[in-house]
Amino acid sequence: MGERIVLGLGNNTDYEISWDSHAIEQLILEHGVAASELRTDKPISSMRDLLVSILGFLKTDSGGERFVDSPRIIEEFAGGFQKKITLGGTSVRAAIAMRKLGHTSALHLVTMNDHVRELIPHDSPRVCSNEKDSSYPHLIVQFDRDTSLQAGDITIRTKRANRIIYDNDHDNIVMQISPDFASLASDARVFLISGFNAMQSSALLTDRLGKLRAILHSLPSDARVFYEDACFHVQGLSAQVRAALVDAIDVYSLNEDELQGYLGREISLLDPVEVYASLQELHRLLPVPALVIHTQYWALAFGSNAAAYVEALKGGITMAATRFRFGDDFTPADYRNTEGLPAEARGAEFAAALGRLAGDSVCCLPSVRVTESKVTTVGLGDAFVGGFLPALAGT
Repeated sequence: MGERIVLGLGNNTDYEISWDSHAIEQLILEHGVAASELRTDKPISSMRDLLVSILGFLKTDSGGERFVDSPRIIEEFAGGFQKKITLGGTSVRAAIAMRKLGHTSALHLVTMNDHVRELIPHDSPRVCSNEKDSSYPHLIVQFDRDTSLQAGDITIRTKRANRIIYDNDHDNIVMQISPDFASLASDARVFLISGFNAMQSSALLTDRLGKLRAILHSLPSDARVFYEDACFHVQGLSAQVRAALVDAIDVYSLNEDELQGYLGREISLLDPVEVYASLQELHRLLPVPALVIHTQYWALAFGSNAAAYVEALKGGITMAATRFRFGDDFTPADYRNTEGLPAEARGAEFAAALGRLAGDSVCCLPSVRVTESKVTTVGLGDAFVGGFLPALAGT
């Protein structure tokens, strides 16, 4: 018998740098960056462009993912900081999180190297579409709440913790799909789709989506297809993925940034009337059986059978909050401790109000109250998936 939880499609190695305000301030002065230049949408073709982008995200307390013209820029920037090498990709981070609680899964990989072999769960069956070892590290920049910078005419003090991802990853850009993936997924109860967001060619994406649809058609009839959204480097390709897959997806999951990206506007995450209207609007765009939205305050399922996801939502919230508190090295005891934390007050008030407004079409649970100041902001969506899927699979 194969694994009940099957995870695809991409993976990578991450350079998680240790934040150093003094080093960033020195770079600001060295490159002569001015406050008027700070933005998050500038193409990144140099160290200076990368610095401008990082500062733009800090100025707006936001997170995101951006493409860098050359992997050399990532190596050059990371070389000036202490760093930890970890594994990235929703599928792999979810697999690692689940394995800590005893749940195994099967994996489709596009990148293989010594870091992957060392850090991946050793009992995870896997296929890799790349026959040779490769490495295209992603740069992970995390900042805490109250992070301060003062250099030149730039003064920044962050109001919340967040993370930024920078990459130029050939393996994920081409996203080869292994012909052995279908047999690996032959017993799947849950099948995760993630990772198309780095692709840049519409023609190549059409080919990969065709191969994926063939695999989806071969899944057991009771398998649930879970799609985890992400920030696409080429926005038009997001619509191409949706058009090709929406009829095959059972659960469409996204975070608050992606939700607002679809709507083309910011929404107040603690306004139940606005959020309910947004859910109805999003569901017209994504007519799937269940939408799942996970945010810093709450997580919810929206659809005709929303209440069926209550345990999965609990698992997702707990796993994400545990990673937020303890990072990669959390233990089952840390998870149980997080599970017992009180609800985040604003999220609890919102969830109750939304329930009264939306009735059975929504199941909303508040996040838990976290008091730690030094937290992990990368991989929280991946951890949410890792907490959600075991309940969805009935394991």
